[in-house]
Parts: sequence; structure tokens; C-alpha cells
Amino acid sequence: MGRVVTLGELWRAVANDREAGYTIVLANGCFDLLHVGHTRYLFGAAEQADRLVVAINSDAMVTALKGLGQPILPQDERAELVAALVMVHYVVVFSTPTVAGLLDELKPDVHCKGTDYTMDTVPERDAVRRYGGRTMIVGDPKDHSTQGLLARIAERLRNPARS
Repeated sequence: MGRVVTLGELWRAVANDREAGYTIVLANGCFDLLHVGHTRYLFGAAEQADRLVVAINSDAMVTALKGLGQPILPQDERAELVAALVMVHYVVVFSTPTVAGLLDELKPDVHCKGTDYTMDTVPERDAVRRYGGRTMIVGDPKDHSTQGLLARIAERLRNPARS
């Protein structure tokens, strides 16, 4: 089980892990209403290195990215849920539009994005390239989303007989 850490704690933990010979992978996202697409993405990311860091968008950034009404779960709860997953080592909350600054600071060996991206559309690809890391696209096809899950819940509440 992973742990939720501050940026300072993460920096120290990653430095210690590197000293011990471990490789580092960073994955990021909103992780609102955890679903199977999230777990498949994180399992795919975890396969790329020894230690998985997950950066979770702050509540303000989720609202900016997804619109009013999101996140459903507050950042502390989302972080705790992701940290409870077996493949995760560290979880940190970040408050910027992309995770480029965190990548510049930590310089993980690998940065993973989900299959809703291509290598050409990863916003942080230049940051990763600058410090010599790799970018990987991992997870299953983008058949799962929080928006889709919310729509299914709303439909079932409107029409319980169709369940």
C-alpha cells in the first residue's frame, strides 16, 4: 500500500529510492470516482519501473479541467483511495494545469499517460525529453471514464427498471 505525501516528502522518498537502485515512474490524473480504467492505467504504469508515483490533480484543477460539479470526491479522499492500491508507492496532489513542473523536479525514469493520449498529444512530452526520461502510453482502450460512470448512474436513477 502506498502513502499520501507532500512534495517535500516525495522528493526525499524518491531520492532514497534512487540511492537504493530503484527506477521511478510517474502517472497522473484526476482519479475522481475510481474505476477499472484507472486501475488498468496504474497497473500498466507500475510495470514500467520499480516505484510508482501517482500525482493527483487538486480539486481546483479538476474543476478547471472537467467543469462545475467535479470532482465528486475531494482531493484528500481521492489520494487516499489511490494510495490504497497495491501497485502504488506514493501519491501527491498537484495544483498546476500539467504535471510538467513535477516532472522537472523529480525527473522520473518514465512518465505514463493513458490511452486517451498519443505520444504526440502528451502535454508534458517536451519536459520529459529535456531531462532524458521516457514517455509511455499505458492502460486499456479508453472505454471507461468518470463522465461515463456518472451518466450510467444518472440513467439508472431515472430508469431503475433498466438496471
